[in-house]
Amino acid sequence: MTTAAFPVMGGERVTSVAQWDADEAVTRLYAAHYRGLVRLAALLLGDTGSAEEAVQDAFVAMHGRWRGLREPDKALAYLRMTVVNRSRSMLRRRMVAARFRPQPLPDVPSAEHGAMASFEHVELVEALRRLPTRQREALVLRYYSDLSEAGIAEALGCSLGAIKSHLSRGRAALRRALGGDES
Repeated sequence: MTTAAFPVMGGERVTSVAQWDADEAVTRLYAAHYRGLVRLAALLLGDTGSAEEAVQDAFVAMHGRWRGLREPDKALAYLRMTVVNRSRSMLRRRMVAARFRPQPLPDVPSAEHGAMASFEHVELVEALRRLPTRQREALVLRYYSDLSEAGIAEALGCSLGAIKSHLSRGRAALRRALGGDES
C-alpha cells in the first residue's frame, strides 16, 4: 500500500505505515476508508446499521493485532478481508436465527371473544327454548343439522309448506327475542 492511501497529518511525510503505532494507523485508516468499507458491507448485508457494526469490529480487530501484522502496508487489504468475513458471519447468523425462529402461535380468539360467544350462545339457546316446539325443531334441523327444507319435512313428517312457515316464523321470533330488526 502506498502512502497515498493514507492522509498525511500535520504536513509530515510518511514513507511506510509500519512506523505508525496502532492508534495512529487506525485513526488514519479510519479517516480515509471508513465510508468505503461501510458501503462495501452495506452491499453485502443489506442494511447500514449492521454494515457499520461489521466495519467497526474490523477496525477494533486490526487495532488489537497491529503489531502482529506481517505487512502493515497491506492494512487496507486486511480491513477489506475482515469486513467481508464479518459480513459473511453476520449473514450466517441471520440464516441460522431465521431457521430456528420460534413459530408464531396460531391466531386464536381472545378470552373476551370466548366470553361474548358463550354469552351469545346462552342467549340463543334460551331464545330457542321459548319458541314453539315445531319452530324450534325446524330451526335446529335446518341450521344445526344442515338439512334442506325437504329433509326437515321428511324428518318431522310435515308438508314442505308447513316447514317453510315454521322456519320463517321461528327466525322472526328469534330476531325479536335477540333484539334484532324485524326485516
